[in-house]
Amino acid sequence: MANNSVRDSSRHADGVAHRLLRYCWTSPATAVGLLLSVPAWSLGARGRVVDGVLEIGGGDLHGLVARLPRAMQFAAITFGHVIIGVDHNVLARLRSHEHVHVRQYERWGILFFVLYAGSSLLALMRGQHPYWHNHFEREAYRVAAQPEAAAQSGMS
Repeated sequence: MANNSVRDSSRHADGVAHRLLRYCWTSPATAVGLLLSVPAWSLGARGRVVDGVLEIGGGDLHGLVARLPRAMQFAAITFGHVIIGVDHNVLARLRSHEHVHVRQYERWGILFFVLYAGSSLLALMRGQHPYWHNHFEREAYRVAAQPEAAAQSGMS
């Protein structure tokens, strides 16, 4: 019995250490997300933590996004462990997709910015759409469409 307790304690410590490493590895991108959240908060957006990720939405964020150039408009966007969405209903609807991006940041760290932009540039050079043919977006749509991804995000 004591052996199981030691093993469980060791697994828990490994899990905490792994989680801490993921947060450290993504911290530069998360810092960008926090910085970009300041205007959202000043417009009345509210934040909440869902599955270890800060989601920010609401207020007049929708109005601000609508004033951006069309190519820069978004419903939700992820930076490390920060997801900014126009409102909390959109955040709930897109949660499984955006959490795939969180895992991509956890895999690639700050390199994700360059890799994402490179994938969009490659799509453009091939005559394709920079968003719909971006490798990382395609992965997020594919993974989020799987039933277990929707169930984990409360989307089933």
